[in-house]
Amino acid sequence: MIGGLTDAVKIPELGKRIAFTLGMLAVYRLGVFVSTPGIDVEALRRMFDAANGTLFGLINLFSGGALENFSIFTLGITPYISVSIMIQLLTPMIPALDSLRKEGETGRRVLTRYTRQGTIILALVQSMAIAYGLEKQGLVLNPGWMWRASTMITLTAGTSFIMWLGEQITERGLGNGISIIIFAGIAARMPTQLISTIQLVQNQEISPFTFLFILAFSLLVIFGIVYVERSYRKIPVQYPRRMVGKNLAQAQTQYMPLKVNMTGVYPPIFASAFMVLPATIASFSASERMQELLQYLAPGTWTHDLLFVGLIVFFSFFYTAVVFNPEEVADNLKKNGGFIPTVRPGKQTADFLYGVLNRLAVWGSIYISIVCIVPHMVYMDLNVPGFARVFGGTAVLIVVGVTLDTYNQIQSHMVAKSYESFMSKSSKKKGGLGSMGYTRARLLRR
Repeated sequence: MIGGLTDAVKIPELGKRIAFTLGMLAVYRLGVFVSTPGIDVEALRRMFDAANGTLFGLINLFSGGALENFSIFTLGITPYISVSIMIQLLTPMIPALDSLRKEGETGRRVLTRYTRQGTIILALVQSMAIAYGLEKQGLVLNPGWMWRASTMITLTAGTSFIMWLGEQITERGLGNGISIIIFAGIAARMPTQLISTIQLVQNQEISPFTFLFILAFSLLVIFGIVYVERSYRKIPVQYPRRMVGKNLAQAQTQYMPLKVNMTGVYPPIFASAFMVLPATIASFSASERMQELLQYLAPGTWTHDLLFVGLIVFFSFFYTAVVFNPEEVADNLKKNGGFIPTVRPGKQTADFLYGVLNRLAVWGSIYISIVCIVPHMVYMDLNVPGFARVFGGTAVLIVVGVTLDTYNQIQSHMVAKSYESFMSKSSKKKGGLGSMGYTRARLLRR
């Protein structure tokens, strides 16, 4: 992998994309440490230490530590993710949105604009709830409507800027910008947490054997994630003999690769964002019922795990249906003369692909649920809650998944560049032969 990255930097266009992505991430990480004015940051951090292991910590993890600093990026990217989920859920139900989805690029731009507008509205609501809750906690230096208004504007502007950063990374950088930003926030906290765990060993709070077991178990989890993420279900597709131009192409068998986990890291991200939305309001509410609800939603409780697994299963099936359309694939195969052995073209092929997708979604959701729940439970039993929060299954799955996707995109750019250079050399050779042939024809005419 390191050798491939070294070769990638040598390609000018790819090197620019990598440099642009790193530059945007550096800007994002700098913004995490710019605190919103008017808040007692030290008192807020003490409150975080007391609320360790709650959904508060999950929000802080996804924001890369911005929440405990109450920075301009406190809300992070979660409002954008929440609105994206709502838009995708409402699109099949509302005819107007469904027609926009079918219009292609023009319709997608309109849906993107709706997502941005919804993100700003949700960010205003969440920032108002946070500002009001902080006043109730006594963490504001100069409470009042002036401070609430400035906080709403600052936090909403920070979320809008992160949204813009993600779109710029997607367009001009590498990988999916939103996933890259979440990856950066999680990965930035991993070295610090690893050092803190080593200090626990030095202070004899945990034994060296426990620390070695934690490292071995973490490596085992990473190995399992990489193995599953690179596993495919290959469906054979046969093409009969057919005319390609003036040549007769022989019958051949190709394979349609379908990933075991077709949804990638999106189900745990969507599930976490869905659970963070009510937790943002409940965390700052003085109502006893809301505090009881927050305790039921705290990571490690059976209610949290059950709801989290249910959301993962739901989003696994939902996102699989979004990224892969069996009817469209079956129609394209029929038009090109391809077919799956023992399956008739058309509707039966679509039904066969639906069955394969459903089985993959079941196994993919089980795999994601195990990865997101089991490591966290193991680390909590070993009495390392900080390690469980940063190196838990959800965080590691996101980090490894985004790393693999980004590396695959780098490889795709390198293959495309190699193909372009090969074709340019080939065209130069043809051009040279063509000019020689033209000169020879002129000499013969003379």
